[in-house]
Amino acid sequence: MRTVARCAMVAICLAQPVAAQTRAVTGQFGVLGEWDLTGALTRQTGEHWAGPVRLKHVGYCTVDGLEEKSGELQLRLAELRGRIAGTMMIDGVACTFSGRLKDGFDGTLRCPDRRDVPITLTLD
Repeated sequence: MRTVARCAMVAICLAQPVAAQTRAVTGQFGVLGEWDLTGALTRQTGEHWAGPVRLKHVGYCTVDGLEEKSGELQLRLAELRGRIAGTMMIDGVACTFSGRLKDGFDGTLRCPDRRDVPITLTLD
């Protein structure tokens, strides 16, 4: 019995923490795809992923030059079922999207008090 307990203790002590799984995310959103999105998501639990994203306005209609923002992206990826649902926090506003996931995601980003805009995401 002591041998089993010692073996278990050694196994626990030698076990290394599981490395966090990360995935790169890129995409565009806006009426004309005028915002580029890049980020790195870390698996939180099961199908849930989250991480910071950088948003860069790449459209021609800028007033004061290049505009950049940062935000937070939370995803629920049900890859076996081909579904994705997400929330992106931008300037304190929660925007949401959901739909089919197949070679990336093409859908609609919905933000309160704003019109819906197209969004495209690719996960590596």
